[in-house]
Amino acid sequence: MLKLFETVKVLHIEPTDVCQAACPLCYREIDVTFNKNIHNSLTVSDIQQLLPKKIISNLDKMFMCGVYGDPAASKETIAIYDYFRLVNDKITLGMNTNGGLQSTDWWKNLGKRLNRPKDYAVFSIDGLEDTNHIYRKNVVWDKVISNAEAFIQAGGNAHWDMLVYEHNEHQVDECERLAQAMGFKWFRAKVSKRPHNITWLKPPKNWPNPIVESSDIKCFALEENSVYISATGQIYPCCWLTNTEWTIDKFDQVQSNWASPVNCNPICKTTCGKKDNLTSFSAQWQREAELNV
Repeated sequence: MLKLFETVKVLHIEPTDVCQAACPLCYREIDVTFNKNIHNSLTVSDIQQLLPKKIISNLDKMFMCGVYGDPAASKETIAIYDYFRLVNDKITLGMNTNGGLQSTDWWKNLGKRLNRPKDYAVFSIDGLEDTNHIYRKNVVWDKVISNAEAFIQAGGNAHWDMLVYEHNEHQVDECERLAQAMGFKWFRAKVSKRPHNITWLKPPKNWPNPIVESSDIKCFALEENSVYISATGQIYPCCWLTNTEWTIDKFDQVQSNWASPVNCNPICKTTCGKKDNLTSFSAQWQREAELNV
């Protein structure tokens, strides 16, 4: 285990695969093998068994994200953050969330922890009150805004990420202004790189298509020296390979196939395939603004 992590500097963790939302392109909606009735979560004890203190001490950053779940759905999230910072006081901590779970008191407590200059919580808010729920199904706008306000007022560094579609592209400017007024530190608007056949979910009319497909791989996980731990405790090279057979012990095989346009992993092609120095992952971010600095 130590050898596996000896060069890792960034750790992605999915603390739970539970989420209240039903976003149509989320893996929890499109992965037919995923059972929503089985809830998996990581505890502090699980983290201690998976990761010796030496590994945590060498990390630059740990952030929680969700392939199937939202970190705010876990009862252990704050305790896990506390454990990482106890072991490594210099570590940067982060989170991606839809912001619609937990109480404002919970978010205040989190804000007191994610308050160092590089710490952050990314709130995925896809429009305003009349549009956010169109993609973020089952996410209540008023609750998201109240939670974000509580987090920010407690000292937390908040980022606003917006997925842009035809139904909300007219609100990008207004969302950025609201983010500024609320005290968010960063605003980003992106176009989804995920192909789909959902007729009502239309791409924005005035934004470039971000999809790049190439076997010339610029691997994001290798660039940042990161690995991903799922809510079941499985270790993968990255979050995009989570719902596949390609666990970290098979990553050498994944890399060896990059040299072949035929055998190259299709997920690698459409996420980290490079063309004109852009990948689908980097090309999706089409508007970024630093706020309240």
